[in-house]
Amino acid sequence: MGKIIAVANQKGGVGKSTTVVNIAAYLGSRDYKVLCVDFDPQGNSTTGFGIKKRTVEISSYNLLVGKKRVREAVIETEFKNVSVIPATEALAGAEMELANMENRVNRLKMQLLTVKNDYDFILIDCPPALGSLTINALVAADSIIVPMLAEFYALEGLSQLVNTIKIVKSNYNPALDIEGILFTMFDSRLNVANDVVAEVEKYFPNKVFQTKIPRNVRISEAPSHGKPVMYYDKTSKGTESYILLGLELLGEPLELPQKKKRGIFNFKKERQ
Repeated sequence: MGKIIAVANQKGGVGKSTTVVNIAAYLGSRDYKVLCVDFDPQGNSTTGFGIKKRTVEISSYNLLVGKKRVREAVIETEFKNVSVIPATEALAGAEMELANMENRVNRLKMQLLTVKNDYDFILIDCPPALGSLTINALVAADSIIVPMLAEFYALEGLSQLVNTIKIVKSNYNPALDIEGILFTMFDSRLNVANDVVAEVEKYFPNKVFQTKIPRNVRISEAPSHGKPVMYYDKTSKGTESYILLGLELLGEPLELPQKKKRGIFNFKKERQ
C-alpha cells in the first residue's frame, strides 16, 4: 500500500510545489510509482510537470465535488513513473461548495483510498491556507512535509500549522505524523537562518530534515521549462539537494550516486 504525504504550509512562497515536483521526479527515477495531487488552485505542480492547464478537462476539483473518479483525472507525465492529478482555477471555489457537503473533510481521502494500492507514494500539493482544502489533504495523508524558510516570521506560521495538525489528529486522522520539516531557499551563511534552524530543532527534535534546499538558479528556472530540476540540469546543486532529500525520505545514506553519461543517475529501487 502506498504512502500519502501532504506537503503543506499556510505561508505562500516557501517551495511547496517545487518540493512536490522534485521529490516526485527523484522517487520516479528510483522506480517508485508516484502520483502527485495538485490541490492548489494556482496549479503550480501541474505546470511544473509541463501540463498546460487550459488543456485540462478533469482536475482535482472534479474529484473533490464527486463528479469524477481518480483514475479519470490521472495524467501520465513524460517523466519516469510520475503521474499527476492536475489543478485548475475551478478549485478556488471549492471552499464554499464544501461547506454544504456531507463528509466535507473526508472527500479527498475517500477518493485516494481507491488508488492507494496502485502507487508507492502519493504526494499532495496543498494551497497556502489552512482552509477546507488543506484539511482534506491532512485527513487523507499518512504524514506531512512542512517546507519553510529560515526566517523568524516563519516560526509563527509553523506554530499555527502545528495547531491545525493537532486538531486533525484529534478529530479525524489520529495516525497523521510530521514526516519532516524542510528548510528551503536556505543560506547557511546567514546567522538568522542558522538560529531559526536551531530553534525548530529544539522544539521538533528528529523532525527536521538534515538536507536543506539552497537558493539555486536552476531550481527557479526549471518550472518555466515544465521540468523537474533533475531533468532540466542534472549537474546542478538543486538536483543534488533534491537527490539527498529523496535519500533521506527513503531512509538511505546521504551519499550522491555516481553520475553516468546516459540517463540521469544510476538508480534502482531495492524491494523489501
